[in-house]
Amino acid sequence: QVQLVESGGGLVHPGESLRLSCAASGSIVSTATMAWHRQAPGKQRELVAGVTGSGTTNYANSLEGRFTISRDNSKNTVYLQMNSLKPEDTATYYCNLGIVEWSGVKNYWGQGTQVTVSS
Repeated sequence: QVQLVESGGGLVHPGESLRLSCAASGSIVSTATMAWHRQAPGKQRELVAGVTGSGTTNYANSLEGRFTISRDNSKNTVYLQMNSLKPEDTATYYCNLGIVEWSGVKNYWGQGTQVTVSS
């Protein structure tokens, strides 16, 4: 079994920064693609950023270069550095990890962490 623990959300003012973390623990052989998604009230969940096992990253076009995803394979952790936050970034952020277990690759979601950007 694998557990994901997210942290780093909170309430910030427009223009400020936050760093989200998502750490996986348990029966992990290795990690595959890691990603962050977000869901605002009344909207569908959307992909924010992803990073493959080889380090290739992709981002939602709407971010305008403000967010950076990174990973630490030694810690089975993925990060999302969010700069120049805007009110429209307000959402619950979820990490999504592909975990290689002895039984195969499985997909896991974090519990979600709230990010609120407000003046």
